[in-house]
Amino acid sequence: MRRIRNLVLGVGLVLTAGVLAACGNQSSQNKSTKQSISLMQTSDLTSLDNTNQATMPEFNTLTNISEGLYRLNGKDQPVPAMATKIVKPSDNGKKYIFHIRKSAKWSNGDPVKAVDFEYSWKRSLNPANNPVYTYVFSGIKNADAIINHKESYKTMGIKAIGEKTLEITLDHPMAYFNKLVAMPVFMPQDKSFVEKVGVKKYGTNVKSTVSNGAFKITDWTGTNDSYRLVKNPYYWDKKTIKLDQIKYKTVKDSNTGHNLFEDKKLDDATISGVTAKSLQKNKNLKSVPKAWTYYLQVNQRKGQPLANQKLRQAISLAINRKELTNKVLADGSLPASGFVSPGTAIDPTTGKDFSRETSFSVAQNTAQARKLFNAGKKEGGISGTVNLSIVGDDQDVTKNVAQYLQGQLDKTLPGVKVNISNIPDKAQQARRSEGKFDLAQWYWLADFGDPINYLGILTTNNTMNPGKFSDRTYDNLIQKAKTADNQADYWQALRQAEKRLMDRTGIIPLYYVRESHLVNPKLQGVEYHVAGFADYTRATITK
Repeated sequence: MRRIRNLVLGVGLVLTAGVLAACGNQSSQNKSTKQSISLMQTSDLTSLDNTNQATMPEFNTLTNISEGLYRLNGKDQPVPAMATKIVKPSDNGKKYIFHIRKSAKWSNGDPVKAVDFEYSWKRSLNPANNPVYTYVFSGIKNADAIINHKESYKTMGIKAIGEKTLEITLDHPMAYFNKLVAMPVFMPQDKSFVEKVGVKKYGTNVKSTVSNGAFKITDWTGTNDSYRLVKNPYYWDKKTIKLDQIKYKTVKDSNTGHNLFEDKKLDDATISGVTAKSLQKNKNLKSVPKAWTYYLQVNQRKGQPLANQKLRQAISLAINRKELTNKVLADGSLPASGFVSPGTAIDPTTGKDFSRETSFSVAQNTAQARKLFNAGKKEGGISGTVNLSIVGDDQDVTKNVAQYLQGQLDKTLPGVKVNISNIPDKAQQARRSEGKFDLAQWYWLADFGDPINYLGILTTNNTMNPGKFSDRTYDNLIQKAKTADNQADYWQALRQAEKRLMDRTGIIPLYYVRESHLVNPKLQGVEYHVAGFADYTRATITK
């Protein structure tokens, strides 16, 4: 979830006095509306076309105005939304037949049809639509071939076989399919409406947008930094919706968000960095566990020093993760003991949290680190000083982590000189993709609550794997999981893959991110998802 993650931590800009004045109208204390809340976005909403965008404001908004076949409930489990029930697949787990609710309508009164799903999904793989989020379709029939330009997007395994009946065919069973299709990218689009307004204009302002969920958007021109969501009178489950409206305002700075919350102009403020660190004892702070791991990508290209496994292991052992999270971050983040973060998924075959049952020791071991480092240098034919570069973006929290890592490695490992480069996001992305780094600070925020969404990105030649970790055994385990036709084989393959990744030090996990919110105690019923976006549709606010 690259573009989304880039925006999550994007703080540090100061809003003008004019913006603050405008926020004065966003208070939930507005007496003219009985059930109204005020929320923030960390950047402006620019589009609501879920087939060619993947940004935080877009997916946050879509979660509250639209629905796919399923939605996630408060326990992060799929429940029926546009589909009438949770469907059991046929054809050895490869075929799903969905029936769309007869009462499901778009906010303009159009009925939600099966063809609206077929149209939306195929637009998401149509090259002419400049799709940006294609890899999540992998496993649906022909999706991989379409992504690799070997088949037409029209051949994807989804088709309407009736006005309210949808057939989806997979290349192989997908144990995580139900969670996958709850993502905003799998939401439908009103085919007749989109074709009427034009595919280039769709989702660019209020007039060119319709929704099928609990709310519809209003007061949005496509360029303004505030808008409202109001009740959708055509929503199939409108009796459960208590809020009359949700007000959104762009607030790019955590400190400003804090101030607006204190002034009762925000009911839920997302904070991070120094602001979050300073407010850990605030009575209104809510630490939200997320499927979100911060880690070091390690350049393992041939000829690079860290292609040597012992050197990678030495670096991992040299880091005091508890000190990093407790003293440097101090924002509720936890030491990472694996790639998959806690709370992502329960392994149904063991009843245990997957992250906890596959975790490794995070204890710093400086003696073993030095021993491995010297052995690795000898194996790699390296003499003299080992120069290592750490590349990351230029946010304050990234800089602080980089400086801590630099100090740890310089102090612990003999003959190491660490250089850090914290540069603008676009520049550091280029450095990583070109392989011009030794260690790169990065993070993965899961698209859906399943370990495969983490582990699958580190297969050989995956575009999300710029460190070029490549291990045939690991690749085979991921493929085995993806094609497993039963839960036992699926979860066993994933457990083995996580262990293999850690044994080979394919990456170096650092910490599990916790999302910090300041929440009005009168705001109840918000569903904060571990993987996915906060759902305010069933929320209420008391007087």
